[in-house]
Amino acid sequence: MRFEFGFYSSLLLIFAVHGLVYSVLLFRKGKKNDSRADRWLALFLLLCVLYIAPWMLGFAGWYDNQPYRDILFYVPMQHLFFIGPVIFFYVQSLLNPSFKFGKKEWLHLLPGVLYLAYSLVIFITDKIILKKYYFLADGADRDFDSWYQTAGLISMIIYFVISLRYYQLYKKLMRQVISYAEQVLFKWVRNFLMAFLLMQLLQVLFFILALLFPSSDSYIGNWWYFFSFALIFYYIAITGYANSIETKVPFRLHLLNDKPSLLLQYANLPNTGTEFIEDAEIIEFENVQTQAREDDSLIAVWKPAIKQLLEEGKAYEDPELSLTQLAKALKTNPSVLSKVINQGFGQNFNDFINDYRIAAVKQKLQAGEYKTQTLLGIAYDCGFNSKATFNRAFKKATGVTPKEWVEKISSD
Repeated sequence: MRFEFGFYSSLLLIFAVHGLVYSVLLFRKGKKNDSRADRWLALFLLLCVLYIAPWMLGFAGWYDNQPYRDILFYVPMQHLFFIGPVIFFYVQSLLNPSFKFGKKEWLHLLPGVLYLAYSLVIFITDKIILKKYYFLADGADRDFDSWYQTAGLISMIIYFVISLRYYQLYKKLMRQVISYAEQVLFKWVRNFLMAFLLMQLLQVLFFILALLFPSSDSYIGNWWYFFSFALIFYYIAITGYANSIETKVPFRLHLLNDKPSLLLQYANLPNTGTEFIEDAEIIEFENVQTQAREDDSLIAVWKPAIKQLLEEGKAYEDPELSLTQLAKALKTNPSVLSKVINQGFGQNFNDFINDYRIAAVKQKLQAGEYKTQTLLGIAYDCGFNSKATFNRAFKKATGVTPKEWVEKISSD
C-alpha cells in the first residue's frame, strides 16, 4: 500500500492509529461488559479517524496516484451526518439505562444513510455506467462540497445542543430523585460535550480565517485544522476509555420543554423479568407555583411524616436513598413527596437529605466522636458515600470545611 511518509502525513497517522486502537479496545470492552456507551464511543472515534483520513492520505500521495485517488473520491470518508447522532446516543446510553436503540433512533441516521446512497449513485454512474468521471469531472472530492460541509456542521451543532440539554435535564432530575446525585453527575459528560463543541468552533474559526486571509485556505493551511481536531479526539479517546461507568437510574425526559420529567422504576415481576411498572412525575422546584389548595393540604399531611421518618427512622443513613424508597416507606407516590419536599421544604431531594446528613455529622462531632473516629468514617455512618461529596456538602451548609469545624469546636 502506498504511503509517503512526511511531516504532515506522519503526524496525522499517529493519531489515526491510536484512534483505531482505542476504538477497538472500547468495542471489546463494551462487548465484555455489555456497555452500550463504550460501543457508541468506539463508533465515534472510528468516525473521527475517518474524518481526518483524507488529509492524512492526501499528504501520503493518494490523491496523486491511482487507484488510491479513486478510493478517496468514491468511498465517503467524512460521515458528517452520523457524528452528531452518535454523540447523542453515547450521552443517552451513558446516563440512562432505559435508553434503547429503536425505530425512532434509526430516523436520526437517515441523513447519513441518504448521503451513503448519494455516494453509491456517483460510483455506479461514473465507474460502471459511464466509465468516466462525470460527477467528479471537476477533480474535487465530493466529501468537501460546501453544501455537505455546511449541512454537516449544522447537524453536529444541533446534536450538541440536544445532548447538552439532555445532560442538563438529567442533572436536575438526579437532584430530585436520589440522595447521591454528586456521584452520578459525571463531569466527564460535560467535558466530552465541551471537547466536541471545541471541534465545531475550530471549524468555524478556520472558515473565518479563510475568509479574512484567503492565503490560509490551502491544503497545508487546512491541515492545521485537522491536526487540532485529531488532538481533541485523542483526548476524548484516552479520557473516555477511563470514564465508562453508566448510571443505574432509569428515566425519561422531555427535551422540548421544561415540564416535569418522568422517572421509571424497575421491578421484577413474576414470569415477566425486569420491566418498567411505575411512571412517577417529578416536580421541579423552579417551575412549581403553589396555588392549589390541594398542594397545601398535601404539604400539611406529608411534611410531618417525612420529618418523622428522617429524624426518628434515620432513613438518611442509607447512602443510596432514593425518592422512591422514601415513598415506599411512607406508602405514597414519589411525585407527592417530590412536591412536598420542593414546596414544603424549599429544596430538591438531594440537598434535603444531605442537610440531614450534615446535621447528624455535626451532632457526632459535637459529641466528640472525632476523637475516636475519622471524619470520613463519621460521614459514612451518616449516609455519605464519597469524601468529595461530604466535603462539598459540609462547606455548602456551614461555610467551612469539616476539618475547620473540628478545629473550631476543639478550641471552644
